[in-house]
Amino acid sequence: MADRSLRAFVCGHPIAHSRSPIIHNYWLRKFDIAGSYTAVDVAPAAFPAFADKVRAGSYVGGNVTIPHKEEAFLIVDERDAAAEEIGAVNTLWVEDDLLKGSNTDAHGFAANLDDRAPGWDAVDRPVVVLGAGGAARAVLFALKNRGFRDVRVMNRTASRAESLAAHFGPTVSAHGLDAAGELLVDAGLMVNTTAAGMHGEPELGVDLGRLPDDALVTDIVYVPLETPLLAAARRRGLRTVDGLGMLLHQAVPGFEQWFGIRPTVTAELRQLIVADLKVKAS
Repeated sequence: MADRSLRAFVCGHPIAHSRSPIIHNYWLRKFDIAGSYTAVDVAPAAFPAFADKVRAGSYVGGNVTIPHKEEAFLIVDERDAAAEEIGAVNTLWVEDDLLKGSNTDAHGFAANLDDRAPGWDAVDRPVVVLGAGGAARAVLFALKNRGFRDVRVMNRTASRAESLAAHFGPTVSAHGLDAAGELLVDAGLMVNTTAAGMHGEPELGVDLGRLPDDALVTDIVYVPLETPLLAAARRRGLRTVDGLGMLLHQAVPGFEQWFGIRPTVTAELRQLIVADLKVKAS
């Protein structure tokens, strides 16, 4: 029986779709750790009380997903640099009776590209980031940490892109989607952080024909695994990286924090999630 003191969780509303239990329970079995990781549906009004339970020791920590990331940011006792910069918390743990928070999405984004496209971080090439929401903030934090000097944020609502540019400083510029043609011509990397291309969502409608032949295109969306954007990039002959690895790699720091062992993302784990995606899609 699992040691109930080593309980971790993912909470959201709704939460049944989460693949995080598959990931963490795979690692728990792999390392023969007598712990547990479960999905907990927590309505927005109930989140402060749930956070108090975590602070009191009911869990060693856990993950926070939609719609609680911003509330978690406000409710924790301490935040690390990633959470502060991104403005949201997705990982909780208790230390010295304090509820602490981090955001591991930036780590997940960069580690996925390190794994699937080594050498992606050629900082002398411009990067185009599509979207200006919370996911874009995590991507921009990762790009900033890698030292990119020319990051171009494109968004339908230009004012949101301008807010991000103001937050992250002079290496980030803001643009509307109508500027895509001129912004793509010398880009080494294009990142989609929007929901466009997800099942039921409209496509982006950005012409990839202006990208250089050696550009890399990545999408943080992983349902479907090959989004319309990635399919178009592949047809164009460009390198692509899907968003599943970001989900897998962002889970690593939390597991290490809660259970004391740093896991690795393996092909076997990836196939477990791919198989689940196929089952849910059928």
